[in-house]
Amino acid sequence: MNHDAYDDNYIRSILNNVKSIAMVGASPVNVRPSYFAFKYLAQRGYDMIPVNPGHVGKELMGKPFVASLADIGRPIDMVDIFRNSSHIMPVVDEALKLSPPPKVIWMQLGARDDAAAEKAEAAGLKVVMNRCPKIEYGRLSSEISWMGVNSRTLSSKRAPVPTQGMRLSLNRSSFGGGQTAASDRAAKNKTETT
Repeated sequence: MNHDAYDDNYIRSILNNVKSIAMVGASPVNVRPSYFAFKYLAQRGYDMIPVNPGHVGKELMGKPFVASLADIGRPIDMVDIFRNSSHIMPVVDEALKLSPPPKVIWMQLGARDDAAAEKAEAAGLKVVMNRCPKIEYGRLSSEISWMGVNSRTLSSKRAPVPTQGMRLSLNRSSFGGGQTAASDRAAKNKTETT
């Protein structure tokens, strides 16, 4: 697999099919990127599990921290690694010891370990490196464009205005749209004219 560029359908199938995500390196500190990603994915309906031995005894959005993947005690679909590249191989090794193993290993922005990816793929797992599931979800669901972020994707077709509870292309409800007066007016005006 070419880990320098991913087909949108590959990413979309992962985000549509996983239900539980163990985030290794999650932080309860609300200014950390892992906190934002955890919160965003939890609000989109994913069963999030925070993994960080330094925060055992604490909770993140009502979910108790566990020290390791082995401490989860139930099957998980995806391991999202929020650690730097030098810590990826041990996490992949731990994930491969789980029974059953996860379906996906996802390495966050800036994290890449080709040997760990090869090992996971040889065991039948899907792998994504140097990407953020929060960003990919927002990009593929069109939420990101309505939040004022340039997705660097040009299209002559405007994305639908996301409204509360709307089903987007990733088969999950939108929580980002419909929260401001402007987006509420746009959704109402569109409904009145059609």
